[in-house]
Amino acid sequence: MILASFRALTFFWTATRGSRLRPWRSPYLRWRLETYSGQPAGSIRLRDFWHMAVTERRQIARFLRWTSDLQTIASQTVSEERSK
Repeated sequence: MILASFRALTFFWTATRGSRLRPWRSPYLRWRLETYSGQPAGSIRLRDFWHMAVTERRQIARFLRWTSDLQTIASQTVSEERSK
């Protein structure tokens, strides 16, 4: 659980590069929100970001678990390749 939380924070840190104090301005998160909601990325504001974060929190948690699983698989693959 703690490792999954750390990986979620790692993803968030990476995804908001350049906009860490204003994640709704992150080009990557804007693109993800546009893809998910259909709202144009240029019109996403703080209100829209928080509304989606609250209403879609289960889907966001599921997505973060998925990214954690992918990071685990990737790190295992890298360590297996290094040990050869």
